Amino acid sequence: MRKLLNPFAMLICGLILGAAARFMDIYCENLGEIFSQMSVWILLGTLIAIYSPTKKAAALNILPFCLGMLATYYAVAVLTHGVYGELFIIGWTVFALFSPVLAYFTWMAKQPGALGKLISVGVLLVSVVLNFLMFGDPDVFNLLINAVLFYILFIKKIPRKV
Repeated sequence: MRKLLNPFAMLICGLILGAAARFMDIYCENLGEIFSQMSVWILLGTLIAIYSPTKKAAALNILPFCLGMLATYYAVAVLTHGVYGELFIIGWTVFALFSPVLAYFTWMAKQPGALGKLISVGVLLVSVVLNFLMFGDPDVFNLLINAVLFYILFIKKIPRKV
């Protein structure tokens, strides 16, 4: 897994997932709904951050992933004459530009102590609250995604070099 965690590989993953998410929006309504939810992207970002070897690597890995995802998502939207709003593009771009800071701190969620637990609670809380604010009541997919996020943040052991 760690071999995949480098900026170039993350860019390629982001490019592929961005296009896949847009095509799912068009051709696979149920999968498109899942990949339109914030919780799935928070889960992916959390995985990238906590499995990166260092805080700096987490920050360097997440930015190309997010930018690649946005680039191909909106490129496919333009090519397929899809509906998208300028406000969404701006919002996701701002989020992507702040993602290195978020990944830097998310990496610390797996560190021992109160700060790590506090960050873990914050990540899970943001996932739940954003889902509620953006989409209303949680659905089965978001409950499942947040259960996986809980497991990864609070139960799963991540080996770290000291």
